[in-house]
Parts: sequence; C-alpha cells; structure tokens
Amino acid sequence: MNVQVIMRDGEAEYAVLPWSEYQALLEAAGIGSGAPAKADTPVATAAPPRPAQLSALREAQGLSLEQLARSVGISPSYLGMIERGEREPDSAIRRALARALGFTEWGA
Repeated sequence: MNVQVIMRDGEAEYAVLPWSEYQALLEAAGIGSGAPAKADTPVATAAPPRPAQLSALREAQGLSLEQLARSVGISPSYLGMIERGEREPDSAIRRALARALGFTEWGA
C-alpha cells in the first residue's frame, strides 16, 4: 500500500493514498462504493478546519495559495497568515473559503 502521512506537531494528521487503494479498503470494510462526491457537492464538516488543515485541504485539491486567495477575494499574503494561524478570518471570508473548498459550512 502506498500511503503518504502528513504530520502536524509530530503527530500523524492525515493519510493520503491512491484512489484505487482507498476503494479497496472501503470494499474490504463493507462500506459504500467509495464514489467521489461531485465537484459541486458540498462536503459536510464536523468542525471548522484548523490553520494547518486549511493548507492541507487546499493542497489536496491542487490549489496554490494564490489561486485560493484570489477565488476568495483576499490577498495571497493574508491567506498565508490565516493558514499559519496568525490571523483569524471573519465570517465572510470563512464562508468564502468553505465554498471554495467545497464545505457546507465552516463554523461561526
């Protein structure tokens, strides 16, 4: 199995694996078909992403810092500060980030 582990503060936070291997795991566990959500289908989140998660989510979707920032209407440097936890985005920016990343909501 080819798995990439993304660490945060010395602890494993994400595991990234090829789609075919993910589907095989789901099948072995007897869970659904593993069909991907459509690009325009929002993904529900249990909690708002932490700054490091935002960066990982952006990268997982193949978006550069500049691409996501421009799509949300903020500067790349401001998005970088949000990702590093140096700034807390207001509710309008959180909603725009959630939409751009395909989430139904991003907390209050």
